[in-house]
Amino acid sequence: MESHSATCFFFFFAMVLAFFAIKGDGLQRRTYIVRVRAPENTSFVRSKEDLTNWYRSFLPPIPVNVADSRLIYTYSTAIVGFAANLTEDEVRYVEKKEGALKVYPDRILPILTTRTPEFLGLQARHGFWDTNGMGKGVIVGVLDTGIKPGHPSFDDTGMPSPPPKWKGACEFEKRSGEDPTDVVGHGTHTAGTAAGNFVKKANVLGNGNGTAVGMAPYAHLAIYKVCQSIGCLASDILAGMDAAIDDGVDVLSLSLGGDSLLFFNDVIAIGAFSAMEKGVFVSCAAGNSGPTNSTLSNEAPWVLTVGASSMDRKIKATVKLGNGQEVEGESAFQPAHFPSK
Repeated sequence: MESHSATCFFFFFAMVLAFFAIKGDGLQRRTYIVRVRAPENTSFVRSKEDLTNWYRSFLPPIPVNVADSRLIYTYSTAIVGFAANLTEDEVRYVEKKEGALKVYPDRILPILTTRTPEFLGLQARHGFWDTNGMGKGVIVGVLDTGIKPGHPSFDDTGMPSPPPKWKGACEFEKRSGEDPTDVVGHGTHTAGTAAGNFVKKANVLGNGNGTAVGMAPYAHLAIYKVCQSIGCLASDILAGMDAAIDDGVDVLSLSLGGDSLLFFNDVIAIGAFSAMEKGVFVSCAAGNSGPTNSTLSNEAPWVLTVGASSMDRKIKATVKLGNGQEVEGESAFQPAHFPSK
C-alpha cells in the first residue's frame, strides 16, 4: 500500500498459535525465544538469508524444510536471536550449542479524554507545542493491537511525507487469518493518545465535549500489530521492535507489559536496551494494577515507564441502589433519562 502523506503505516505480526502445545509428530512443542551471542566475524552474514541459515545451525539436525517451519522469527536489531517451535529435548540441545546465551519460553503479556492537552498546558501557538512543531518530523512506532485507519484522529490532511530516514513500507499480512487492522480498539486508542490529529466536538455520550488531540499531533505514526484480544506474545513484540528499529522510528510506544522479571530474563527490556543504544526512545506502560507490591511493569531504567495520573476534571454520574439510595461517583456513561429524585 503506497501513501504520500499518510501518518500511518501498517504491519502485522501473526499471533503465534504455536505458543500453545503442538502435537504433530508425537512430540510436544511450544514457542521459545533463543538469544545468541553476536558473531565476532560478521563477514559471512551478508543477507537476511545468511542470517537465517546461521540461526538454523543452532537447531537440532532436522530436514531443512522442517527447520524452516520451526523458525517463526529471525531477529537482528532488538536482539540477536530467533523464535522457534521446539520440544524440551530440543531446547536442551540448543542450550548446549556454542554461542547460545539463553532460551526463554514465550509468554503472553496483557495490553495495559479531550481535557488532557489543556491540562498539561499544551497550546497550538504557544509554549512547548510551538517550539517543537507539535512533533513534526518525528516517527512514533506503536506496538499494539493495530489501528483503525479510517478513524478521524488519523486524518492526514496537511501532513508532509515521512522524513527520508523512514525505511519502512505498508504491509498487510494475514498469516494467522486474523484481521490486520484493529478489532480490539486498544491500539487505536494508544496511537491517538500519542499522535492523533485534532478532532473537534469529540465526546463520550455527550460527556467531555471538546477537541481531542494527541500529544504530538504532527508526528508520523508507524503501527505494528503485535497483539490480539487475548494479549501479546513476547516473540511477536520482539519482531515488532526489530522491524521498527530497522525502519527508522524515533520513539517506541508499548502500552503492554507483564509481571516484573529480572532484566536478563525480560526480552522486552533487552529489546528496549538495544533500541536505546540505537538512539530510539522507548516508552512503556507501568501496568493496570496497584499500588500493592510487585505490580509495576516495564521498570527498566532505560525505559520511560508511564503510569496514570489524576486530572482537574470529573465526569459525575449517579448510581441508584435497590433500596432507593443514590450515590454519586464518576463515569463516562449516564443514562439520559435517569429516574433520579
